[in-house]
Amino acid sequence: MKIAISAETTIDLTKELIEEFDIKIVPFSIQLGEKSVFDGEITTDDIISFVNETGELAKTSAVNEYAYTEHFSKILENYDAIVHFSLSSKMSLACTNAINAAKQFKNVFVVDTLSLSTGIALLALYAKRLADNGDDAQTIYEKCIKRVPSVQASFELKRLDYLHKGGRCSSLTYFGANLLKIRPQIVVKDGKMVTGKKYRGNFNHIVKNYCRDVLEEYNTPDLTEAFLTYTTADEEVLETAKNALVERGFKRIHVTRAGGTITSHCGEDCLGILYINDGNNK
Repeated sequence: MKIAISAETTIDLTKELIEEFDIKIVPFSIQLGEKSVFDGEITTDDIISFVNETGELAKTSAVNEYAYTEHFSKILENYDAIVHFSLSSKMSLACTNAINAAKQFKNVFVVDTLSLSTGIALLALYAKRLADNGDDAQTIYEKCIKRVPSVQASFELKRLDYLHKGGRCSSLTYFGANLLKIRPQIVVKDGKMVTGKKYRGNFNHIVKNYCRDVLEEYNTPDLTEAFLTYTTADEEVLETAKNALVERGFKRIHVTRAGGTITSHCGEDCLGILYINDGNNK
């Protein structure tokens, strides 16, 4: 059986990784003022420049049911089944739309990742390896669902104005962050973004402490791979985070930039380390 692995552009993979793992991508839409484009048609830097120049946030739109139906239909011209990985149903309507579209087919399985960005990618890459090893689509779906709770997705922000303007950060948290220079960790928990530990100091120092705390708290990682994903970051900051993952023993570390949808909500100077924390089960 020839199985396709599918995801939205919120997966935040590089073109090289998309090609390597043969991931079929369907795009979110992004509105920049009067201009509407598909995620992937503009860069992360384009979105940040738009916000800085206009003071307006870019707006994102989930993939609709019709687009999923077209996407799945096209894939099934060359594949026997699809396992699709969707942005958390608690953050977007995309997953619900994908599930509704999948009902029109007998062989399309939709995984609600309860995650975002390369938290989605971790499950998709795992699924691709299962498919290459000969697992059928139903088995892949069931194995991935079991791993969803173990995906560790979190990130550190230098600024909170994007989340605040988008209604994902309370005014009190935003005010405190600006007044006291507190930078809260944002953790994906039960499919939602919540505030974690709080840090102070320069961003490189914050990232160092953030990585230490994450690796200590989620301390049974599957060391197959980890992601270091960011919107913008200095080389020194990236090196600090990458070194933390190297020292922990991850065999492959993917460094990726967040795409348009994630950047529209998180803004610049955002960095996260992501991995599956179920190493004791492997």
